[in-house]
Amino acid sequence: MRELHFKDNFWNTDVTSTAGYDSIIQHLNDGKRTCKEIEDFMKARAVIEEKYGKELLALSKKVCGSSEMNTLKRSLDVFKLQTENVSLSHLHLAQTMREEAKKLEDFREKQKETRKKVEQQMDVLHKQKAAQYKKTTEAKKTYEQKCRDKEEAEQNMNRNATTSSSKQQEKVHRVYSQNVSLLGKMREEWLNEHVKACEFFEKQEMERINTLRNSVWTHLNHLSQQCVTSDELYEDVRKSLEQCNIQEDIEHFINLRRTGDKPPGTLRRR
Repeated sequence: MRELHFKDNFWNTDVTSTAGYDSIIQHLNDGKRTCKEIEDFMKARAVIEEKYGKELLALSKKVCGSSEMNTLKRSLDVFKLQTENVSLSHLHLAQTMREEAKKLEDFREKQKETRKKVEQQMDVLHKQKAAQYKKTTEAKKTYEQKCRDKEEAEQNMNRNATTSSSKQQEKVHRVYSQNVSLLGKMREEWLNEHVKACEFFEKQEMERINTLRNSVWTHLNHLSQQCVTSDELYEDVRKSLEQCNIQEDIEHFINLRRTGDKPPGTLRRR
């Protein structure tokens, strides 16, 4: 199937029309807006991750099982430690997201600057083409009017008027021909530059789509990796909990705090 390209599909039969060009520019502006929206989304997500990380870090510093002992105490210590590590990983994720958003911002600004030069050049060409077309149209009207004046003089058999009209007609015709020639050259220049601009804009659009797709993909990879990292840290806690021995802790407490194995005797009457 034949691929479609900007340069083949945004023309107009009206030489003064910029509808096709305007349609491309509008699409590029919409794309730039999408870049900014995704950039802002990543920044907002980074704020959420940072807030969560800080709150989780503060939570990991709170007292939790300080009076426990033996295997359960060791498990709770690992639990607190890995909760802290999870919080740090979220803070790191927040920073990574900010860096990704900054890359997207730099990309957007770079495209904006390089596109600006092409747009300025095309705007100048459009104005020149429109002005020359107007000038040519006016010259044509003047020429046609002189032709009518000559015909009218010939019909009235006015030789002096006919001679004068013929000279004026020739002069006006030269002006008109010059304007037509200039318009033709300007049209050719505009056609060539329009094709170049379309090719440039299409290349930019391909880069934008590719960059956004990769940025979102990378963003999701970071989120997936965060889940993996958190699960690995939590797995350390689970392994520690597996080593928690209920009977051992009972006996540890008994051996540490025992007060005796003989209850008080029976009270005797005297």
